[in-house]
Amino acid sequence: MYLHQPSTPLRLLAATALVLLLSGCDKIPGLGPDPRVAQRDAEAKAIGGACRHALRGLEDCYTLNPKAAKASVFAGWKEMDAYMRENKIEGTPSVLTKAEKPEPRKGGSSSNTEIETETRDPAASRSRS
Repeated sequence: MYLHQPSTPLRLLAATALVLLLSGCDKIPGLGPDPRVAQRDAEAKAIGGACRHALRGLEDCYTLNPKAAKASVFAGWKEMDAYMRENKIEGTPSVLTKAEKPEPRKGGSSSNTEIETETRDPAASRSRS
């Protein structure tokens, strides 16, 4: 008893269908890259582009953004540099200022001396009717 073997064209058709079905696997949720990783990468590239536009060096950009991926920051900086050179765009210098700490007040250190309150007349509050 011989089993009927599928013909070669039928095997070729099945293999082609299998390849076409598997080529869409990147669209299946959960099999692709994590969207949070892609977002962090895009943010790091934006940081690099902003640093280049602000006329900052890469080292300064790395120092100011220690959590950003250095490779992505560099890629964004490089892309912005090429764009600015191509379109003859001048950068805008960044102005960073440090927040000044308020000076401690002289006098009493307790918080009760700094709060001004009105005295309430107990007789006036009772006579309201």
